[in-house]
Amino acid sequence: MAPRIVHELESKFGSEYGPEEEAAVLRVLRENAPTSGDACIQFEQDFAAYTGTEYARAVSNGTAALFLALLALGVKKGDRVLTTPLTWIATAAAGVTLGAEVDFIDIDPKTYNLDPAQLEKKLTPKTKAVIPVHLYGQCCDMDEILALSRQHGFAVVEDACHALGAEYKGRKAGSMGALGCFSFHEQKNISTLGEGGIITTGDAALFEKVALYRSHCTRVYGKSSKYCSIDETQRPKGKRFWYQDFDDCGYNFRMTDIQGAVGSEQLKKLDDLNAKRIAAARYLTQHLQEVPGLTLPCEAPECKHVYHLYPLQIDAVKFGMSKEDFVYAMLHEHGIKVGTHYIPLHYSTAFRTRGFHQGQFPVVEDIAERLVTLPIHPRLTLEALEYLAGAIRKLSGTA
Repeated sequence: MAPRIVHELESKFGSEYGPEEEAAVLRVLRENAPTSGDACIQFEQDFAAYTGTEYARAVSNGTAALFLALLALGVKKGDRVLTTPLTWIATAAAGVTLGAEVDFIDIDPKTYNLDPAQLEKKLTPKTKAVIPVHLYGQCCDMDEILALSRQHGFAVVEDACHALGAEYKGRKAGSMGALGCFSFHEQKNISTLGEGGIITTGDAALFEKVALYRSHCTRVYGKSSKYCSIDETQRPKGKRFWYQDFDDCGYNFRMTDIQGAVGSEQLKKLDDLNAKRIAAARYLTQHLQEVPGLTLPCEAPECKHVYHLYPLQIDAVKFGMSKEDFVYAMLHEHGIKVGTHYIPLHYSTAFRTRGFHQGQFPVVEDIAERLVTLPIHPRLTLEALEYLAGAIRKLSGTA
């Protein structure tokens, strides 16, 4: 195998940078690299326009986005927050760190997303928020979830960290719930130099809370601030000049201007980068569909799937090899790193100590025994895709 192909298949995920991002970094460096200045504001405006939302606020990472979204909704001790067990821990941890009771909803066996049919059974008067995760790049069944939200009065926070550019019935991920949360970690469909996140919303009051708590709940009177712009009429009585106040004790989850500038350039490329992912996924599906023992990704007809990951189930009997043996053989015989996204959260120590145990969510538990994720990113060449599909066929004995 050529070294170039090895590198493409070892670098499993992520975006790609070019001269545009390099120029953006240098431009902001020459401006002394401020934090959350004009470049961040421009990125926020560009992002809101792209997703079709009224507001967007850039933050330090996707975990901060999820935390601030729930904080803005007033989630606290005694509230319930529901989400899927098949996700990264940040989704569930956001509610836990605010003192809420977090519970899980089993998944749809075809899309791997939270199953709306099982959601209503878990709702109680204390349910404050539900976090549907648009897993692997495909949106959840939002009509069903939003209908339950209107009926039962809980807020919907979209975890769209896998799904920037994905669509549900023509609506962009992150534009349908009360708030949407995105990540720009190095592995995501676009990145802001390794870390970053953003929160979208159409609600001015929620946006104000997110904006305040992102930056120490700071209000500045008497001038425009890069963190918060306050009307001159709100100046406290007797304070003639610049005056700073803090509404509450908040956090520092700001994004730097260098990241914001890179984010604007990445956003311009997003549709093209996603098109490359979709084309790679189409190739893999076409060349693996006849291999026995594989369950390939299901694309819901109402969704645009942007393939942050390419999930695959391995039936040990039909394929002739268990999931664990498959992962080992792909690496040691073919040099390809295969992922396991994710171990169900209720298996983790963090949630076993909170009363969860194996046997509670049978669909996700069954699927997790067979689920792997293949390398997919916009840098994959046809030669690398041929090698990847060929390696899988060889292991199955069908090459």
